[in-house]
This record gives sequence, C-alpha cells and structure tokens, in this order.
Amino acid sequence: MKFKMIHNNINVLDLEKSMKFYENALGLKEQRRKVASDDSFILVYMGNEEAPHQLELTWLADRKEPYNLGENEFHLAFQVDDFDKAYEYHKEMGVICYENPTMGIYFISDPDGYWLEVLPVR
Repeated sequence: MKFKMIHNNINVLDLEKSMKFYENALGLKEQRRKVASDDSFILVYMGNEEAPHQLELTWLADRKEPYNLGENEFHLAFQVDDFDKAYEYHKEMGVICYENPTMGIYFISDPDGYWLEVLPVR
C-alpha cells in the first residue's frame, strides 16, 4: 500500500477573511469548493502550482466563537525561494508572531491564530 498526503484541514471563523489572508500572505488560491446541501458548512481547498498538497479551510455556519487552539503546538510549514523578501513582506503585513534567527525560520499567524512556519530553501 502507498499513501499520499493530499491536504491538511483547519477550521476558520471567517472564511472570506481567511481566504484573503492565505492568498495575500502565501500565494494560495481557491482550487475547489464544496458547499453542504443544507448550507451548514463550506470546504475550500487552497493551493498553488508549487506543490500538490492543499490546505482545506472548513467554515461551519453555526460556529460563532473563536476556536480554542490549545497551546498552538500544531503548525504548517512553507518553504520560500526568497526568504528575505518573504520576511520583509510578512513584517509589513504585521503577521510575524515568532522568530528564530538561530534556526533561520519565522512564524506568521493567520486570522484564527494558527501558526505557519516559513523557512528558506536549503
């Protein structure tokens, strides 16, 4: 048997705000969408041409309060070809939430508080 990882899921409170963040911050665009027949949820799969892996944003109609992310130990990682340019861009956006210069990485935070690691090509 062979398994292929195809997507990760996160739940979001404001779908449009999250989609805009992922497009502006990381260049991800909507690849496909599924809307429940009763409108109780929407799934939006975000991706780009750099990798087949997608990020599934799940919006639940009855969810009104922010998600409890615990200690936020979970994160997704993005490798970028121009690390310095990405760093300056994210700094201008005001989304950098943690930096580790020793490791040569930093993290940005999305509208729901999920952390996303940014690292250079090595």
